[in-house]
Amino acid sequence: MRTVRDESGDLLLLLTESSDACKVRDPETGEEGYRDRDDLETISGESPLTTAARAVPESARAVLTAAHDERALGLLVDLSERGPHSVRYLLSATDLCESDLLGLLTEFRAAGLVEETDATGERGYATTETADEGVALLTGE
Repeated sequence: MRTVRDESGDLLLLLTESSDACKVRDPETGEEGYRDRDDLETISGESPLTTAARAVPESARAVLTAAHDERALGLLVDLSERGPHSVRYLLSATDLCESDLLGLLTEFRAAGLVEETDATGERGYATTETADEGVALLTGE
């Protein structure tokens, strides 16, 4: 399996190939078809597994890759469903120590999932639209 690009610039997974045709799958739709070999360009540096992950909506991928364990995922779900929350509230309401909490929030900020905000007059965090979409996809809401 390899990642290829077609004439319109779309990334596809190359499943099989012969001397003149290739069987490809669109990772976003799952649709399979045949293309002329000359119409495809192999993409180096793009893992076919990364390309296959495009079957999962981008917002859900962002949540899954940033939330590396259940506690992190739970923090993000709580912020999405009940936030924004102040840092003081998060420290008292969760079992996270200050360094763990701030580490997770920093990772979430870097991933574009949370942003600093004012929460009841204190520094706090709220989820972004990307996080809310991703959480909703994962929770089925």
